[in-house]
Amino acid sequence: MTPVATFDQWADDQLEQLRGNPVADALFTNASHLGDFSVIWHIIGIARGLTSEQRANQAIMLSAMLGAESLIVNQGVKRLFRRTRPTETGDERFEVRKPSTSSFPSGHASSAFVAATLLTAWGGRRTAPLWFGLATVVSVSRAYVRIHHASDVVGGALVGLVLGGVGQRLIARVMRPK
Repeated sequence: MTPVATFDQWADDQLEQLRGNPVADALFTNASHLGDFSVIWHIIGIARGLTSEQRANQAIMLSAMLGAESLIVNQGVKRLFRRTRPTETGDERFEVRKPSTSSFPSGHASSAFVAATLLTAWGGRRTAPLWFGLATVVSVSRAYVRIHHASDVVGGALVGLVLGGVGQRLIARVMRPK
């Protein structure tokens, strides 16, 4: 077995110990659903945007960056790898949407880490545990419901961190006072 396959098997074995726990099942299944189409991140952006004009502008930027991330990952990176998923429709114990793209990298993880990077930049370092903790739950949910390998999640998180950093720099240029 390759090192990646060994890691994926180890991670799946760890998650299997949690599967069947009603709290873990509800947490990760709901996190997976909320990660579909970055819904959770758009909701957070909108909720923050209702509090000030600056945050409203940030919500627009967040949605735009998530759209760009989705295009780059789903129409670009995933087409390069075309990795098969661990299961075609996810673990039968969990009802999840059947993805139409390949497995690597996880788009849920990528969008989650783009959002966490931007939200932390706007909210300050003290908010990092909240945003990156939530991003981790959404990301791990994909391996939990067995629609992604754990290495897909790690790859997606790394892609998201890179795209989030690039996005942060682009937004700073756009938002800079003239």
